[in-house]
Amino acid sequence: MKIIIIRHADPDYVTDSLTETGIREAEALIPRMKKIKGDYYYVSPLGRARLTAKIALSEIGAEPVVLDFLREFPAKIEHKRDPETGTHCWDWLPLDWANDEHFYDIDTSFDHPVMKEGNVKEVYEKVICEFDKLLTKHGYKKKGKIFEVSNSNHDTIVLFCHFGIECVLLSYLLNLPPMPLWHGFVAPPSSVTTIHTEEREKGIASFRVESFGDISHLYVKDMEPSFAARFCECYEDDTRH
Repeated sequence: MKIIIIRHADPDYVTDSLTETGIREAEALIPRMKKIKGDYYYVSPLGRARLTAKIALSEIGAEPVVLDFLREFPAKIEHKRDPETGTHCWDWLPLDWANDEHFYDIDTSFDHPVMKEGNVKEVYEKVICEFDKLLTKHGYKKKGKIFEVSNSNHDTIVLFCHFGIECVLLSYLLNLPPMPLWHGFVAPPSSVTTIHTEEREKGIASFRVESFGDISHLYVKDMEPSFAARFCECYEDDTRH
C-alpha cells in the first residue's frame, strides 16, 4: 500500500482558504494527480485543504471523503517565553525544547509539564486512534511497533491535510517522536510526501518514506515554493520570524 500526504497550498489563514499563489500551486498539482492515480482520497475539513483537493482533483473527477482527524493538529501549549500567548506544538524556539531529552523518545515525548498542561498526549492519541481505524480498514493494523497485514494490497491512499498533522501521522507510522519531525522537517505548501509499505515477512508490514515534502510539480511550472512553511534563514533576513 502507498500513502500520499499532500499539504494544502499557500494558505490565507484569515479566511481559511488559499491565496492567489496557493491557487496556482494547487493547479500545478493537477497533472501530478493524474499520474498518482489514487484509489482512495481523503481530506481535512478545513477550507484550505478542501480547496486544494478540489482544484488538484478537478480533472480526474474524484470526490475526497472528509475525515475530521485530518484537520490541523489542534493541541496548544503555553508559550514558554510569553505565558499569556498560546502556541502550537510545532512552533517552539530551539532553546525551549532541543536540549530536553524527553522530546527525542516516543515513549516520553509527552511527559514534559507543558505538554501535559496542554493535553497534547490526549489529542495525539485521539488522532492516531482514528488514523489506526483508517489503516485497519485498508488492511494494516498496528500491533506494538509493527503492522499486521490482513489485506496485502497495492492501493494508493491520498490524504490532503496540514503540516502539523502530517508529522503526527508520520510519527505513528515510523514510531518516532513528533517534536523532531515538527521542527526538523518542512513540508512546503502543496508538497507531496510518499510512504509505502514493506512486507519482507508474510503478514508483517512496516512503512518507509520514499520522499518528503516534494515540490517538483512547482519547478515543472517554473514556480518558486511559497514561504509559508519556513522561518527566516538568517536572523537579519527580512522574512518570517
